[in-house]
Amino acid sequence: MKIGILSRNAKLYSTRRLVEAAQEREHEVRVVDPLRCYMNITAHKPQIHYKGDILDEFNAVIPRIGASITFYGTAVLRQFEMMNVYPLNESVGISRSRDKLRSLQLLSRRGIGLPVTGFAHSPDDIDDLLATVGGAPCVIKLLEGTQGLGVVLAETKQAAESVIQAFMGLKQHILVQEYIKEAKGADIRCFVIGDKVVASMKRQAKEGEFRSNLHRGGSAALCRITPEERATAVRAAKVMGLNVCGVDLLRSNHGAVVMEVNSSPGLEGIEAASGKDVAGMIIDFIQKNGKPNRTKTKGRG
Repeated sequence: MKIGILSRNAKLYSTRRLVEAAQEREHEVRVVDPLRCYMNITAHKPQIHYKGDILDEFNAVIPRIGASITFYGTAVLRQFEMMNVYPLNESVGISRSRDKLRSLQLLSRRGIGLPVTGFAHSPDDIDDLLATVGGAPCVIKLLEGTQGLGVVLAETKQAAESVIQAFMGLKQHILVQEYIKEAKGADIRCFVIGDKVVASMKRQAKEGEFRSNLHRGGSAALCRITPEERATAVRAAKVMGLNVCGVDLLRSNHGAVVMEVNSSPGLEGIEAASGKDVAGMIIDFIQKNGKPNRTKTKGRG
C-alpha cells in the first residue's frame, strides 16, 4: 500500500514510529505537511497539490493533525476522502472530538459517564453555573485548550468567579466541571484501535499539579483497567466515529467518567508504558480495513 501521513513534523516520535512500522511491513510511506497542501475542489476530479506535485497515489492517509490546525487539516483530509482515499480517522470524527462541548453533548446523549459539566455565556449566570457543578473546587476549561493548557483548578468560589469572569471578558468560551478529588491527580489513557483497547496507562500529575498530561510534567505507568473502563473507552470512540483515539478516563466514586477523546494521541508515552508496538497495530488496522487495490473514481461528497 501507499500510505500518506499528514504531519507538520516528520521528526516527531509518533510520526517517525508510524513511518518505521509502515516500512517494516513493506508499505510505501510519505510524510506530508497538511499546511503545504492546496486543493482543486471540483466535482469530477478533485485533487490535492503538494509542493508542485499532485498527490493521487495514496491508498490510505493517517491524519496527525494538531489542534492548532484543525480547520485546515480537516479540510485537507476531507479532500482525500473526496478522492476515495481511506482515512484512518475521518474528518468528521476529528472535528467532533476537537470541539469539547460538542463531544461531551454527544457522549452524554449516549449515556456515557461524564463529570458534571456546566456551560454558560453570561456573567450574570456564574452563581447558578457553579451551583450546577457542586460549587468549588471546580475545574474551568477553555473549549480550545489542548495538552492541559487553558485548564484551571479553582479551589474557592471567589477564585472560580474571578477566573470565569476573566475568560468571559476575553470573549473565550469555557466549560466548568466538577473536580473529581478522589482521582488524586491521576487519569487513565486508553488507546483504542477499532473496537479494542490495545493498551492503557495511568498518568499521574507531578506534586502540586492536578493536570496529569505528560506535557505538563506528569508521569506514565502501565495500568490494568476494568471491564467497565474498557467498555466505556470503546463506546466513547464509537460515538466520536474514530477508529484510533486516546480516551482519557477518571476513576470517580460513581464509576469511570470520560474527560476527553483525543483523535491524534501521541505514541511515545503509551509505547513506553505498555512496551507494545502500538504504531504497528495502527498499520495492521489500515492493512485490514484500507483499500490496497484502490482504483481512481470520480469524487464523492
